Amino acid sequence: AGDTDIDTKAVAAQSEAHIKATVRGKILNEGVRADGRNPDQIRELSAEVGVLPRVHGSGLFQRGQTQVLTVATLGTLRDRARIDAIAPGEWKMFMHHYNFPPFSVGEARPMRSPGRREIGHGMLAEKALEAVLPPFEKFPYVIRLVSDVLSSNGSTSQASVCGSTLALMDAGVPIDAPVAG
Repeated sequence: AGDTDIDTKAVAAQSEAHIKATVRGKILNEGVRADGRNPDQIRELSAEVGVLPRVHGSGLFQRGQTQVLTVATLGTLRDRARIDAIAPGEWKMFMHHYNFPPFSVGEARPMRSPGRREIGHGMLAEKALEAVLPPFEKFPYVIRLVSDVLSSNGSTSQASVCGSTLALMDAGVPIDAPVAG
């Protein structure tokens, strides 16, 4: 180790601290966020249903530069998913899949199997939506939702919940209440 060795972790920590202080200072002193919005402004919201005409239901939700398209598909008992568990015979009647492709953040890397983000965000949205779904006895369909992140600038799990609510309503699923993330 010579006198010219650079501690990259220390440099990164100092850079992060400087950026944080600068952004915080602009908000507190000038009342402007990094993206130019005032502290009390939210990103522009938009929502559309029925954007894909040949599916049971679809919802496109956009918050700022984040855009998520969710498709709802209704199926029969044969379409339910078997749960890998110790106890045999456990099935899922509702599934939510969350996809975060590299292109959504401007990356050209290849598509891979679901990672921690996809699994975690999908489960989070599934739990939020499950609470408002009708029981199978009242609505005898298996429900599969697929949320595809088309563009990401944060809050994609929130956008997937909103897009899923739109897709469920477009598919005619009698949910108890809309869910927003």
